[in-house]
Amino acid sequence: MESGVQGLKRKVVYVTLYEGFAILFASIGLAGLSGEGAAKSTLLAVMASAIAIVWNLGYNTVFEAWESRQAVRGRSVRRRIAHAIGFEGGLAAILVPVFAWWLGVSLWQALLFDAALLVFFLVYTFVFNWVFDRAFGLPASALPVAAAASQGA
Repeated sequence: MESGVQGLKRKVVYVTLYEGFAILFASIGLAGLSGEGAAKSTLLAVMASAIAIVWNLGYNTVFEAWESRQAVRGRSVRRRIAHAIGFEGGLAAILVPVFAWWLGVSLWQALLFDAALLVFFLVYTFVFNWVFDRAFGLPASALPVAAAASQGA
């Protein structure tokens, strides 16, 4: 049964794994793109990660609520692509001003930095979600109705 607790545990594991790898990759990418040192880039990656955690929890809660109301269940490639684009697009709208402020660059330059990271993270988000769902199973919101009902028994 996917109770609120099981759902919360799944989300905490998801966010912890996703953001741990994201900090590593973003630190390397930001250092290379901005020419800033590892320390400044890592602090920016940690800030971005904290913002992304809040965004992730909110976005995935809304996405799963929407998903649970859909007639067709499961996570098709199309649905996974929509999820990744929605998540990364919203996050970019938040992070571009943060990048500009932290790095002391224009919004345009920050957008270019974010665009480079976005290309990477669109693929990363898609692959990570696919692997995560294969390793941990789908949440109740994505299970076929019969399977979701049997979890509640």
